[in-house]
Amino acid sequence: MKAPGEHEPEHLPARGSASGLTAPEDWRVLFSPYSHIVLVANSAAVDVPALPAQYPPTTLFVFFNKVYKVLNRPFEGHALLVSRGQPRGANIVYRGEVDEVLSFFARAHFLGIMNIRFNAEERLNPAADFRNAPTGHLDLPGYFDDLYTAGKTPTSGFALALWLSEFRLAATIVLAGFSARRSEKWRIVSAHDWSFEQVFLRLLARFGKIAVHGGIGANAYAGLSARFPEIPAADIALAAAEVLSERLSNTDAEVDKLISLTNIIRTADNLLRRLKPAMFRRRPPGGG
Repeated sequence: MKAPGEHEPEHLPARGSASGLTAPEDWRVLFSPYSHIVLVANSAAVDVPALPAQYPPTTLFVFFNKVYKVLNRPFEGHALLVSRGQPRGANIVYRGEVDEVLSFFARAHFLGIMNIRFNAEERLNPAADFRNAPTGHLDLPGYFDDLYTAGKTPTSGFALALWLSEFRLAATIVLAGFSARRSEKWRIVSAHDWSFEQVFLRLLARFGKIAVHGGIGANAYAGLSARFPEIPAADIALAAAEVLSERLSNTDAEVDKLISLTNIIRTADNLLRRLKPAMFRRRPPGGG
């Protein structure tokens, strides 16, 4: 937390320092001066506007794409925006949201945009697509191929957390709002393996590779093992996996029923999307 009368650090990267960066080592140099790097998920699990007061002024806050989901006023801390390349390019570009998203960052502390991709199907955008905002690129096709679930693609937050943790920076890497919880407002996109990511991130946190804003809860299974040391840990893990499998099977059966009940609604929705796809796109600020 910033103490009364404490001045902004002078050794931190200047505004727009992300411009033109492409090599991983260049990004490492950019991140190195910070004491904390807080990755902010687009989630209701954390009060984002209140975050800067909980960390020192040497903290960099990293946001992802549609920040209007978690911010309702300009963000005053040191910030970097990560925009994921998709087959059509960055979604804030093709949806016409660049101006709106950039309006949430105070120019004095905004490093710029990190445009990233993790497979050959994704496409990077030039700075001109981001209204010539300072833009750097991180091109890592194949980086997670031997690690991530086959047929799935990592979320930007998970990918960046793992990538940064392997850099062995002096900074503490903090995850804020990485709950992977579905709600009426927040979707859980099936292209990602959310269970794998949560397990992996929790392991990284327990072994001190990263930190979780607000901490992580106690491991109830570890407590069970401590109370009953005669029960092998492997047997506890197998029993937990068996129960989880049964619960997921029961959930799948109920989801199948819901899918059957909503067939007509989905058919109508797909028809409308084919007829008028522009209806479902977010209008750019000031659009008619």
